[in-house]
Amino acid sequence: MGYDWVALQVGARDEFSRRVAAIGDWNAATPDTEWTVTDLVRHAIEEQQWVPPLLAGRTVADADADIAPLHGDMREEWQRYARAASDAWAATAPDATVHLSFGDFRADYYLRQQTSDLTIHAWDLARATGTDDTLDATLVQAVWEDLAPQRDMLAASGLFAAPVDVPESAPVQDRLVALTGRDPARRPAHQGRR
Repeated sequence: MGYDWVALQVGARDEFSRRVAAIGDWNAATPDTEWTVTDLVRHAIEEQQWVPPLLAGRTVADADADIAPLHGDMREEWQRYARAASDAWAATAPDATVHLSFGDFRADYYLRQQTSDLTIHAWDLARATGTDDTLDATLVQAVWEDLAPQRDMLAASGLFAAPVDVPESAPVQDRLVALTGRDPARRPAHQGRR
């Protein structure tokens, strides 16, 4: 099925934004056991910061000087950088070349990668904040269809924990998060940590 990945990126951004608005404990644990909520949101903001300069054709080395340090109001910074990233996606041709840290790729590849990242992290943040973790069904289906054929590569990349076994009959969202090393049946402890 053909998907409008620019629209899906906006959907993933909005899913993440809803969970950012619900944060009460910035030190809470997340399903990514190495990250607190603060770490997770910082990661998402930093990913958004890179999008406009890379879509403008800059290399990682060239763009590095333009990546501003975060000043502390992470809710405001998330909104600002997420909007700028969405605007950049909307203005970029799918076949434009993007210079990523691991090579040159088409913009639509980078778009799918970034949309998938935000989708998974929206689920992480929902679990961390104890809010509804149900994500948009079309978004989940698109990301699943994109990532499922990459199962072996994802497992070997070191970017994710090993896939978690779930039944083939499990909902697509559960299969998606399990593919990226998250256990859909497990809830993180809601306690502060540093």
